[in-house]
Amino acid sequence: MRESFKLRNEDWLERATIFDIQKAMNNGDLTSLQLVSRCLEYIAKQNHAGMNINAVLEVNPDALQIAETLDAERKLRGMRGLLHGIPVLLKDNVETADRMHTSAGSLTLADHYASEDATIVHKLREAGAVIIGKTNMTEWANFMSMKMENGYSSRGGQVLNPYGSQFDVGGSSSGSAAAIAAHFATLAVGTETSGSILSPASQNNVVGIKPTVGLVSRAGIIPLAHSQDTAGPIARTVTDAAILLGAMTGQDDKDMITHTSRERSFQDFTTYLNPYALHGARIGVCRTLYLNGLPDGQRAVMEKAIEDMKEAGATIIELESISPMEMDTKWDYNVLLYEFKSDLNAYLKKLHPSLPVHSLADVIQFNEEHEDKALKYGQDILIQAEETSGTMTEPAYIESRLRDLQLSRTRGIDVVMEEHQLSALLFPNSNGAGIPAKAGYPSITVPGGFTPEGEPVGVTFTGQAYKESTLVSLGYAYEQLTKHRKPPEFKG
Repeated sequence: MRESFKLRNEDWLERATIFDIQKAMNNGDLTSLQLVSRCLEYIAKQNHAGMNINAVLEVNPDALQIAETLDAERKLRGMRGLLHGIPVLLKDNVETADRMHTSAGSLTLADHYASEDATIVHKLREAGAVIIGKTNMTEWANFMSMKMENGYSSRGGQVLNPYGSQFDVGGSSSGSAAAIAAHFATLAVGTETSGSILSPASQNNVVGIKPTVGLVSRAGIIPLAHSQDTAGPIARTVTDAAILLGAMTGQDDKDMITHTSRERSFQDFTTYLNPYALHGARIGVCRTLYLNGLPDGQRAVMEKAIEDMKEAGATIIELESISPMEMDTKWDYNVLLYEFKSDLNAYLKKLHPSLPVHSLADVIQFNEEHEDKALKYGQDILIQAEETSGTMTEPAYIESRLRDLQLSRTRGIDVVMEEHQLSALLFPNSNGAGIPAKAGYPSITVPGGFTPEGEPVGVTFTGQAYKESTLVSLGYAYEQLTKHRKPPEFKG
């Protein structure tokens, strides 16, 4: 490595996008081995030492050799693409057919080795990414107990927010977001059912994209609820998140919903990185329901974000509501409750016979038998889910599913956006995430600043199905206009 390139220069690492990293690698100033090594140094200093962030659950023992192999390939044949040699962390519910486990944070699956890569992992490996490790998460994607703390799992313990342990780390992709904030990798994959990418990304001052359900295959990912589950990227910049998103998209016969993305998706979202996208944009804001009740510091951040957008040429449309769900006394989580048992049983029954669990009932029994280690916060949601039939024939499930679609889509986001000709809806953090989650619609969250106490606040844009390109444009324009992203201050 030439002396002119200072890998240990934290300022360069903080500013560098994947475009910058690839330029340095192609110039011979940087190698994947050096970059992966640097990430491992950060993990060594801050994961179980230093600030004890506890974001990385497991390191890939082959990561350094994979990086070295990819460096050799680059010299011989050039780079495969923008992810060649880039370190990526995966949430612990994403299967990898290697020497790492896949457990969803549960002790019941602590010894589970997947027999094949998840579809998205196969895509990332083909693109040349270095899968550097697995991240801790809120156990069972935060669908275990109403008392569960964000970022806690019985297998991994508690993830801490690198901006201050007093702040919520968000969930359930807690480790993925905290790890990216702390420079444990260049990119991370999270999953979301209802806010699980947007929440931790907002709380950790990073970018998160929750795609349309159908844009990214879920095959090989431990499920929560098939009607709402999706994987998505977490990164320090919109540029990097857009690159990772493009690498994960595509149709997959193992996940039939992905065929709805045909001719509506892209493999290169970087063409939508438009710094002027806010000019002429129409952004819908419902202050009464989503801003007025915020703590003063968070509300001030959002009001400043709105003013910044106006100055950039956006028109802010004041809305009375987004969906009838907001005033609906029948709002429930029946869809998740019923689908969880059916989807998890289907997943667990395929696992190796040596594992202790092959059904939700087995999980509950195992936890009861290991109560001291497995049930710090209880398992009331698991028990509720087990009480359903698992066939999803119950009127309560069918009625809730149809009602969710109607209120979130046809009487919600679709009608509001079309009536007001909106480019996107605006929310603070993951507030309001439940509506696009039930609709299966996309969102992007971008760093919006900090409260006076130092807590990060995310600015979130939401759109209609397969409008990721618009959201990437708006998120990038806002990011470039404000540049609120800053690294945590490590002590020790």
